[in-house]
Amino acid sequence: MCWAGLAGSSTAPSPAGAPEARSGHRAAADRPRRARDAGSDRLCRARRDRQAAARRDSGGLGRFGAVGAVVGQLAKRAGARVVGIAGGADKCRWVEAELGFEVCIDHRSADLGLALHHACPKGIDVYWENVGGPVQQAVFPRLTDFARMVMCGMVAEYNDVEPRPGPNLMSAVRKRIKIQGFIVGDRWQRFAEYRAMAAPLLKSGELKYREDIVEGLDRAPEAFIGLLQGRNFGKLVVRLAEDPMRRA
Repeated sequence: MCWAGLAGSSTAPSPAGAPEARSGHRAAADRPRRARDAGSDRLCRARRDRQAAARRDSGGLGRFGAVGAVVGQLAKRAGARVVGIAGGADKCRWVEAELGFEVCIDHRSADLGLALHHACPKGIDVYWENVGGPVQQAVFPRLTDFARMVMCGMVAEYNDVEPRPGPNLMSAVRKRIKIQGFIVGDRWQRFAEYRAMAAPLLKSGELKYREDIVEGLDRAPEAFIGLLQGRNFGKLVVRLAEDPMRRA
């Protein structure tokens, strides 16, 4: 099974019962995770249930980031085999050692397609798309019959002046692939339900996250550029000042 995700942002308040001491709990329980909730249950359930019932040698893909990290963790809790994608050896090691993904592929590999073939020899059942660009080009031919491609973002293409050529969609007909986009507000009615599920997992440490904190508003442009270039390691947060509640 294949799940893929990338970094998101968080602006909503923390759920009741979630720890408030660190901004990461807020990030891990709110908008990026609601994005996961809006897409994974509704759009991927059929493939997830099949994977949980009959474990295959197919693989899962997830680019490490605020959304992808939790998408993969929750997919594993549902019984999926999850393969991550990250930029650099350090991130890949963290995804495997801390998040428990079966394997994590460096998208800067000399031959990404070959790496995907080794990780997912029987193909990819669900692809959580937050990336676009060369990663999508490598993944699309490896989608299985009746695969699901959940479109959550295309961060590699946000700065493009002209749209890039897309994949040949004839295989979507031949393989009966379902491709569907969504935005985080599509399932606002379930936000409270998701928070109630995520808060105890965060508190117990079963749902893990990592922050990359940049100090000061003056560094926000630099931090944003670094986010688009993949320099951040985890959820990118610009801290404007110390939280007075933490000093008290």
